[in-house]
Amino acid sequence: MKKTIKVVGAIIENSNSEILCALRSPKMSMPNLWEFPGGKIEKGESNGQAIEREIREELSCKVKYIEDFNDNTHEYDNVIVNLITVKCKLIEGIPTASEHSKLIWLKRENLDSLKWAPADIPAVEELKNAEC
Repeated sequence: MKKTIKVVGAIIENSNSEILCALRSPKMSMPNLWEFPGGKIEKGESNGQAIEREIREELSCKVKYIEDFNDNTHEYDNVIVNLITVKCKLIEGIPTASEHSKLIWLKRENLDSLKWAPADIPAVEELKNAEC
């Protein structure tokens, strides 16, 4: 039986209506694919608590959780990932890549120019079709 992990990913939009995209490093599973930054939801954490902690740890900046955006479960070869993408607002600092190879800001109509991790694709599709 495959293990299911619950993860949360941040949709952070800047004042230019660009969305933060993170490139998975060669050391990570699924290297060199793009994703919304975030990570595992720890036991007892809400989606908001998890994303605020993960972004602080991963990107050395502070975000405020706004709302859940997309909930998608994707089955990979060895694990099932339940990815909940949430909208966040950057409230302090500048996102800095420490675990990722790089971070870029992209307009939503350009999101599909990147090669996304499979679990992130439904949220990318929904973002492209969503009104701001």
